[in-house]
Amino acid sequence: MASRLHAQPASLSPKPRSEHAAYIDHWLKVLKADKRAIFNAAAHAQRAADYLNGLQPSAQAASTPAAA
Repeated sequence: MASRLHAQPASLSPKPRSEHAAYIDHWLKVLKADKRAIFNAAAHAQRAADYLNGLQPSAQAASTPAAA
């Protein structure tokens, strides 16, 4: 989830990979075993995306010329 939250603002497009089916299968098993897992995963993903986005320079800072 975090990768998707981080990729969208960065205009990255996901490309299918061979291990995607195994990854989805794992998550289906987790979700069947724990009905609240999606909420925990989403919260962790949002925190990770916020952290990574916070490391990026802001649009305003990027457009401001450096002081000479």
